[in-house]
Amino acid sequence: MARRVRVEEGENGAAADGGEVEAPRLRANPTLTTEAQEPFMGVKVRRRSSMYRQFQGDYINVAGNQHILKLLTKQGDRQVLFADNVIKVNRRSKVRKRVLLITDVALYSLDADWFTLKRRISLSAIEKVLLSELNDNFFALSVSTEYDCLFASTHKTEIVTILQEATRKLDTPLEVCFSNRFEYYMDSENIREVIFEEVPGGVKTTFVNK
Repeated sequence: MARRVRVEEGENGAAADGGEVEAPRLRANPTLTTEAQEPFMGVKVRRRSSMYRQFQGDYINVAGNQHILKLLTKQGDRQVLFADNVIKVNRRSKVRKRVLLITDVALYSLDADWFTLKRRISLSAIEKVLLSELNDNFFALSVSTEYDCLFASTHKTEIVTILQEATRKLDTPLEVCFSNRFEYYMDSENIREVIFEEVPGGVKTTFVNK
């Protein structure tokens, strides 16, 4: 079962029983969703090890991380649907380790060491997810009001599935696009093309700045 975390506290930071709390209380919210039920199965080449893997949701123990709890409480998010370490590709084609959080209303990119906020994107602003048809780990998020972003994760299927579920509840359906060549905006002006090619032993990924 997937472990989804709910942030709960009473009025004015008080616990439900009237006592004071030092940090929000969290409750696991399990789901029976597994990768066998993901919405684009059969389109993208899958690694054998990822087939039928059960979703966990929280891979980094959000409930035990006071930095993340304080951030979510400040932002007002109520539920964490997904949390894990991922790789972000920056505009210089350098990789950076990030913590990716998906809540019921937003997607967060945090510094992986200090858990400081690098970016917060409203789920309603994410128009589509771009993926190749091969067995790589990359996915790009196309953001309507800002620049886009490119991540890599071994849990990309779970991430996309959760984003689809969450945006559907917000009545802002997410489009999922597959192509072995796609473009995304690195910033407000510059575009990068990502090219995927199947080669012996794996997938070759090339970045072309335009």
